[in-house]
Amino acid sequence: MILDILSGVAAPDVVHEILSRTGSTPKVQQIVALSLAPAFLLSGIGAIMNVMMSRMIWVAGRIEKIDERIADGRQDPDDPEHAWLMLRRRTIQHAVMASTGSAATISVVIALLFLSAYVETRLGTVIVLAWVLTMLLLIVGLGFFFRETRLASREPARGAAVRDQPPPRQRRKGTTRQ
Repeated sequence: MILDILSGVAAPDVVHEILSRTGSTPKVQQIVALSLAPAFLLSGIGAIMNVMMSRMIWVAGRIEKIDERIADGRQDPDDPEHAWLMLRRRTIQHAVMASTGSAATISVVIALLFLSAYVETRLGTVIVLAWVLTMLLLIVGLGFFFRETRLASREPARGAAVRDQPPPRQRRKGTTRQ
């Protein structure tokens, strides 16, 4: 069936050449084994991006609440918390973009590993460059993520954080703590 499909698209010599190169089970097993490390890296990048997205969703929700309060006149538009959250969101967005680039590039590495087993052209240099680019993008993404976590650990101004907490319980005169 595959032979019939390929023979309608390509010359018979090309079809025979492709099938002879891809017909080796040990060669396919070797390529699958080589692609496991990049595949696990792709899985790890996905897990990291899940954490990043969770943080970004929280920050975006917080920004929406503040924007609503500003629109209602219940909060000062110059509240430092808003600018702080906008900086956090921008930083997380950079982290997600770099990590997404890293995931896309490692996917290219996996595809090139399979392709390199079946074409005459030597793709080793391209694979190495794609791998290095993957690592650089991942390092940049993690750097932005580290920066965002550092920003999160520093509160902006105290006034904004206090407003969202319930008021402290008032003690009645004449009562004592037990």
